[in-house]
Amino acid sequence: MLSADFLHLEKDVEMVNSHADLFHLDVMDGSFVPNISFGFPIVEAIGKKAAKPLDVHLMIVHPEKYVERFVKAGADMISFHFEAALQQTDEVIDLIHSFNCKAGVAINPDCPVEKIFPFLGKLDFVLVMSVFAGFGGQKFIEDSLGRIASVKAELERLGRDIPIEVDGGISPDNASSVVKAGASILVAGSSVFKAADPAAAIAAMRL
Repeated sequence: MLSADFLHLEKDVEMVNSHADLFHLDVMDGSFVPNISFGFPIVEAIGKKAAKPLDVHLMIVHPEKYVERFVKAGADMISFHFEAALQQTDEVIDLIHSFNCKAGVAINPDCPVEKIFPFLGKLDFVLVMSVFAGFGGQKFIEDSLGRIASVKAELERLGRDIPIEVDGGISPDNASSVVKAGASILVAGSSVFKAADPAAAIAAMRL
């Protein structure tokens, strides 16, 4: 939703309701990432009209301080960055679960995916960033395919069947490769909302 038309947000919410599977909401604080996006009022507003789950991606420092408020704002899924939580990763996962919300850990392209392997046993999903968190419209980093495959292989080794979500530069041109690598949730912003026909762009990425 970072790429949506905020002057006509209800229209874009209805488009997602009709054609996509969830709302991905990028919350940026200007500290963990060099950009500021939106907070509780926007999440709440979308939640009032959303017929699909709200997937809230926290690109913020101290995510533990805001988990409860985002759950109350309507979040069904919350992911936070391993790089932001560091030694508190387990605690933040447990906190999200305490509110009956799905918990995910996100990792930037320069963070080895092996760093999150110790947490795969308790996560509901994993978010592999295929661009650096902080801005929409970036180009997909090709090395991400190998990173997705590594996470998938470790999940299979553990006997865990949880979604791998991929965010950044996803489009109809690369969706097939990303799914083949192991992804099952594709986050697309610019390639959808800047398309002449957003619904057709979504349909083209369904595999």
